[in-house]
Amino acid sequence: MLNKIIYRYLGVAVIALSFSACTLPALIDKSVNTTVPVSYNNHSQDTTNTAKVKWQDYFTDSNLTALIDVALNNNQELNITMQEIEIARNEVQARKGEYLPFVGIGGGAAVDKVGRYTRNGALEANNEIKPGKEFPEPFTDLMIGAYATWEVDIWHKLRNAKKGAYNRYLSSVDGKNFLVTNLIAEIANSYYELLALDNQLAIVKQNIEIQTNALNIVKLQKQSARVTELAVRRFEAQVLDTRSLQYGIQQQIIETENKINFLVGRYPQPIARNSNSFGELANDTIQAGIPSQLLQNRPDIRQAELELAAARLDIKVAKARFYPSLGISAGLGFQAFNPAYLVNTPESLLYSLAGDITAPLINRNAIKATYVNANAKQIQAIYNYERTILNAYIEVANQLSNISNLKSSYDLKARQVKALTESIDISNNLFRSARADYMEVLLTQRDALETRFELIETKMKQMNARVNIYRALGGGWN
Repeated sequence: MLNKIIYRYLGVAVIALSFSACTLPALIDKSVNTTVPVSYNNHSQDTTNTAKVKWQDYFTDSNLTALIDVALNNNQELNITMQEIEIARNEVQARKGEYLPFVGIGGGAAVDKVGRYTRNGALEANNEIKPGKEFPEPFTDLMIGAYATWEVDIWHKLRNAKKGAYNRYLSSVDGKNFLVTNLIAEIANSYYELLALDNQLAIVKQNIEIQTNALNIVKLQKQSARVTELAVRRFEAQVLDTRSLQYGIQQQIIETENKINFLVGRYPQPIARNSNSFGELANDTIQAGIPSQLLQNRPDIRQAELELAAARLDIKVAKARFYPSLGISAGLGFQAFNPAYLVNTPESLLYSLAGDITAPLINRNAIKATYVNANAKQIQAIYNYERTILNAYIEVANQLSNISNLKSSYDLKARQVKALTESIDISNNLFRSARADYMEVLLTQRDALETRFELIETKMKQMNARVNIYRALGGGWN
């Protein structure tokens, strides 16, 4: 009769648990679109890819590579990211430990004195452990033993949580790689900016010398009444303007040096460099490969992919919370009221073994919300993954176009500089022979200065484009 009652209640419990697991909230389903064009704006479909070149071989300036080497060891942001990787690795270990049995050891001691005129007191008074010896008073309780608890991972809830943590660990590694790529690119861009500023400063100093010589000539011509005081003042104002420009560039040089020092992780100090050959720096041919290679070469794309994989596992973990969970607990040890009896077996031996199965039945709002949120986060991860792929493709396409246009611009600007540099000598000669107005000399000098500045800036943009295409293709981290 008793067995029938037990089986009846167990049957009801199983039905209730099954019902609770079957009524899951409906989720929005979204597939991932990872298709990319077969080429970059009708470029070649050759699979040779500059991203495979190591940064030590891509950047040939020994001063620049030395800065990058130091930055990869000292940069604070990179070192912070390394600790985040360590945290993610430890999280994997923590998740792994959750689906293994927990085993511990413990002991305890207690003293208990009950009133004699109580039920327990009366029972103890009439109970004798040995003939002629009463139940001890006060009663001491000593225990030592081992215990174990284990949640049986029937639905792989704990294993999926561990896999999700592992994917996030791998994602943090790719996040570090993406940071390395950006760090190398930022140092290289700042270094080329510094070289450009050095060359602009040299041009300004040359122009100050040219303009000062022209001012001296105008002063002599004023003495011979060939020009007026107005011409002298205009030439003098131009010299002062160019000198003020010199100090602005010097300040930019200091700030750019300190930016590099910050990225390298050290206090301000001069940056070793050779600026003389800046105008002759070569722009090697870039091999962009094919767009599908971005999925493997770009660390940020791989990071987004791993985050998506982790988000999918989070849904499985959240779903498993609707199902029954099985727990097992056990204990083994010794217990006695007297230390002398503690190891007297089997009388002092204690052991226990228990199992329980539970499942949510009423008021499951919290786990429903967790389940739906996990799906929403997965959809977010899908959009982020697709956006990262799209952004990578556009970055490469922009830089390929930029490299081509800057090459044409630089060639034309170089011809313009040559023409204006020659026009300075021509205008000075014409001015000496009174065949040109002093304003023509001033305008020619100003135009020549501005154009030489623009030529240096175009060269800097060319070098930056070379750095940026390397970063956009996913180079620098390997």
